[in-house]
Amino acid sequence: MIRTATAVALATGMRAFVLAAGLVAATIALMPQTAFGASRIKDIAEFEGVRDNLLVGYGIVVGLSGTGDDLTNAPFTKESLVGMLERLGVNIREQGGTIATVKPKNVAAVMVTAVLPPFARQGTKVDVSVSALGDSSSLSGGTLLVTPLVGADGEVYAVAQGGLAGVGLKAGGAASATNGQTTIQKNNPTAGKIANGAIVERELPFEMSHMESVKVSLRNPDFTTSRRVSQAINAFLGQEVSRPVDPGTVQVAVPNDYRGNVVGLLTDIEQLKVEPDQIAKIVIDEGTGTIVMGENVRISTVAIAQGSLTIRITETPQVSQPSPFSTTGSTEVVNRTDIEVEETGQKKLTVVPHGVTLQELVNGLNALGIGPRDMIAILQAIKAAGALQADIEVM
Repeated sequence: MIRTATAVALATGMRAFVLAAGLVAATIALMPQTAFGASRIKDIAEFEGVRDNLLVGYGIVVGLSGTGDDLTNAPFTKESLVGMLERLGVNIREQGGTIATVKPKNVAAVMVTAVLPPFARQGTKVDVSVSALGDSSSLSGGTLLVTPLVGADGEVYAVAQGGLAGVGLKAGGAASATNGQTTIQKNNPTAGKIANGAIVERELPFEMSHMESVKVSLRNPDFTTSRRVSQAINAFLGQEVSRPVDPGTVQVAVPNDYRGNVVGLLTDIEQLKVEPDQIAKIVIDEGTGTIVMGENVRISTVAIAQGSLTIRITETPQVSQPSPFSTTGSTEVVNRTDIEVEETGQKKLTVVPHGVTLQELVNGLNALGIGPRDMIAILQAIKAAGALQADIEVM
């Protein structure tokens, strides 16, 4: 009787376990699966209006150690120096308005560039890059004087000033001017950076809280990817609020739940994961022999043979002289030419079947025992034969 009760209990527990396992399996099957290779919308797209702005300015670097501009060859540096001194109350003009002779070697004209981040407020500091404009040989140890940075509209958005850092060096001996053998250079001596060297003075007006719609711009426009992004947004919000406008843009209407909270909407959207689609493409850099192939590359049935023909010509000088005690003729150096023709390669004809995968294509080409540069020629030949279903882009 005890054994019977135990058996019944075990059977009941086993059925409960099987039922629970089945429910777990069914639940997992019903849960949305994350696609292989899925990326966040944040990583494949940008939101329209949230962008950087480029700034540029013209300035003067002082404090150089005799490596500044030659004012004879760079008249703009001389005019800038004179104008700066006059604004500071220093008059270097002679009677009649003629500019006095000035030949400082520690001043250089430079171009200053910076990137104004989106939503940068007044007082925010940004990095700047400084590059020589004249014939200065080095900006090492220089200090940039107050330089206004303007945008594309001509308005001043930031002001830069400070000591340069990250400037390269260049040194050489007397022989460097003739043969260049004794010159040592590290990085670029006529360019440098100033960390937090510019202060934002003007803000770009852009208000997001009252927006009624936002646009998602794909970094790599594609019809399939834009539709998947739209579907992912609609599935998350539970309503049809987004639609693909073109291969690179998805327009999203701000739902009522996010009115006045567009930042919260964008925060939720950018965390959604989408699997980007990609075209079949092969990128080739012939300079370095680099080949990059996408996973969608396919080829039709094709036979490939590869071999290399090497012709080697050797010139061996030999001395030809007349016979002993001869009164005619002269000693001459004659080149003896030796020509060798060598055909290398395994002399194999490899058949690559129809519709192979990327791995199979690589294995088939590697079976010929060829290098990257020969593989570039083979891929181009397959494309010319019409057997390669992919675009080839040569960098």
